Amino acid sequence: FPPLLSGQPVLPPLDPADVAVEAATGGKAEAGDFFWSCDASRISYAIVLEPEVVRDRVPEMLFVAMTAMADAIGAVSPPELAITWRWPNLIYANDARVGIASLAVSEESDATGAPAWIVVSINLALVPDAVQEPGTTPDQTTLWDEGAGEIETVPALESLARHFLTWVHRWESDGFHPVHEAWLFRCDGYKKPVTVKTADAALQGTFLGLDETGNLLLKLEKGGYGPTILPVMAHLDAGWVAQPAGTSAEEKVRQ
Repeated sequence: FPPLLSGQPVLPPLDPADVAVEAATGGKAEAGDFFWSCDASRISYAIVLEPEVVRDRVPEMLFVAMTAMADAIGAVSPPELAITWRWPNLIYANDARVGIASLAVSEESDATGAPAWIVVSINLALVPDAVQEPGTTPDQTTLWDEGAGEIETVPALESLARHFLTWVHRWESDGFHPVHEAWLFRCDGYKKPVTVKTADAALQGTFLGLDETGNLLLKLEKGGYGPTILPVMAHLDAGWVAQPAGTSAEEKVRQ
């Protein structure tokens, strides 16, 4: 891994995100610790960071990680593999779900308002589950199913780590704007009708874009003059994504 990151292997069935959060909470992890799963059927990793930004800006790192992941996978995959996503964190390959991004944030803050730590993670299905019959979940896929069968876990993780640091550097130098633009380029439903589930109802409207920290701007079909702002942190549950028009309302998303 790049010198700024310290690789921490995680044995299955443990999840790198869970292990990273537990270590960070207990003071046993520090910025740059890169927890990665030894499970050869998945590309799964979590990075501990200690951001020097106010809590409201922390979700930006979720979009940094996803953008870096798409660049890294694209560099080692056939050109016909299209990586896209749905706001805020579901990842797709050729229009079928292949993974998810997650973000965990410390409840403790320093004197500047920055959280003590954050953990950003990516989990991608690399090869099919041998137990599952082919075709039983047509809305889900793996990188192998989409023609990227030559990807190996460890080289892919090394590439992902390098691309992540590259995008973090760009974020530090140029702010969120380049990440914002690159992320929207791959987003299903951008500038189109979508449905977003909330705690109270399912909102329907046009996905106008993201605000300066990644919250969704939704122009409702009925009522209101300005856009409704849907916060990232309240919609990281996999069932609360922005579903593009034409997507079945009954579609189930699973880990």
